[in-house]
Amino acid sequence: SVLFLTLLLLFLALFPGAYNCCMKISDEIPKRILRRVERFEIQKADGLCHLEAVILYIEGRKFCVSPRIRRVKKMMKKMKHKIHRSKLHVRKQRRTRMTKEKEKKQ
Repeated sequence: SVLFLTLLLLFLALFPGAYNCCMKISDEIPKRILRRVERFEIQKADGLCHLEAVILYIEGRKFCVSPRIRRVKKMMKKMKHKIHRSKLHVRKQRRTRMTKEKEKKQ
């Protein structure tokens, strides 16, 4: 048992993400849960994790769902678009502020 424990600790040290993989995925997810998603990650079926999945984070909890669910695809597209738009807005604000500062100096 000591050998097993040593090997387990060694494995966890070498592959820290291995225990964080989705082992099961759901093929359905209610709309009410999708509306509350704070962020998501895509788990590839390569490397340490052997299952393709989308990990949804809702109020500190993790849900593993199939990436083939149409609702999940739409939600991911919306969230990426929302993130992209907010980044562009910040850049535009920064650029506007910098040009105003230059005008003041002249």
